[in-house]
Amino acid sequence: MGTCLLYCARASMPICAVSMSGFFGWDKRQSGVALGSFFWGYCVTQVVGGHLSDKVGGEKVILLSALSWGFITAVTPLAAHMTRDPLLLVSLLRFLMGLLQGVHFPALASLFSRRVRDNERAFTCSAVGCGSQLGTLLIGGVGSVLLEWYGWESVFYFAGFLTLSWGYCLSTYLLKERERILTFEDLGKGFSLSAQTSVPWRSLFKKAPVWAVIIAQLSVASTSFTLFSWVPTFFKERFPDGKGWVFNVVPWLVAIPSAIFSGLLSDYLITQGYKTIWVRKLMQVFGMGVSSLFVFCLAHTNSYCQAIAFASVAVGLQTFNHSGITVNVQDLAPSCAGFLFGVANTGGALLGVVWVYLSGYLIETTGSWGPMFHLVVAVNVLGLIVFLEFAKSERMDMEMIHI
Repeated sequence: MGTCLLYCARASMPICAVSMSGFFGWDKRQSGVALGSFFWGYCVTQVVGGHLSDKVGGEKVILLSALSWGFITAVTPLAAHMTRDPLLLVSLLRFLMGLLQGVHFPALASLFSRRVRDNERAFTCSAVGCGSQLGTLLIGGVGSVLLEWYGWESVFYFAGFLTLSWGYCLSTYLLKERERILTFEDLGKGFSLSAQTSVPWRSLFKKAPVWAVIIAQLSVASTSFTLFSWVPTFFKERFPDGKGWVFNVVPWLVAIPSAIFSGLLSDYLITQGYKTIWVRKLMQVFGMGVSSLFVFCLAHTNSYCQAIAFASVAVGLQTFNHSGITVNVQDLAPSCAGFLFGVANTGGALLGVVWVYLSGYLIETTGSWGPMFHLVVAVNVLGLIVFLEFAKSERMDMEMIHI
């Protein structure tokens, strides 16, 4: 539910961007500033959020951050109307939201590594990962209706107050007091390392399996960001008569059962005696390899129906990554899974910006969409080769456990 609401709040601005631009008189450049400010904040707190979660507990970090970005979402319309420079304030609020949401997935990685059994992690990660697709569908459907009937402000109110309500119920009925309060003492534990508890990061980052999962996550995160940034424009330009809502809905409907299936399949194979690393690599073959095949097909089709089918299968297969590299981070270093995932996700987000700009340059200079899709395929295949060659599932952090 938390991941679902995370994406509801995150997508509120993109859904309302056109209406807000018309209301405040923003051009595309100004609108891009407001939209892009979220990303820069999102990159900053990945590592910090993961390390803090490893020290004080992921549930505390998730709850506090959710209440904070839920409040920011709810007050965004009021703040925008009250200031003389709405672009500056909205951009600042989006940056702060990025800072706060950046801790979510590293905190989940840390939480799962401590609270979920090894043979259930794949399904748990996949089920929670479905929240991203569900949140996109929810805000895309309900948000579109609210936008048309009540204006862009209602979309922010809906996402913000829904998040605050969830946070209140979570803290009141599900979490114990020690699990929901983040004290200054906890912050001190998270941001200070004594000589006795210091972590030998140099030793950890000298291990090939650690770099294998980092490089794979870099590839997955950066190419996903590239596709989600450019594919809507691809459909609009390649198929101008196609219905936009079909692309915005169908792939996500496919992705939800696909994610659940991959998690169940992964855990089932492990319980049947298959080696954990073999299962992790199998999931990545589908998540990075087979999905790239459909991305390649998407670049070379002129049929709208085929394009929808290729995109849906590619997005669906990419959910297999939840049962591969996402869980492999927890296999390798459960004592610092949040930190390690934060490192990989930060790199993936930053690299995603590079690929997005490079893709735009390739599209502009060649006049073709093919190079952008070929870049995505090449990066994914490279990451998959590294993972298949060097990945392992044995713990790499045993020497890091406190004595």
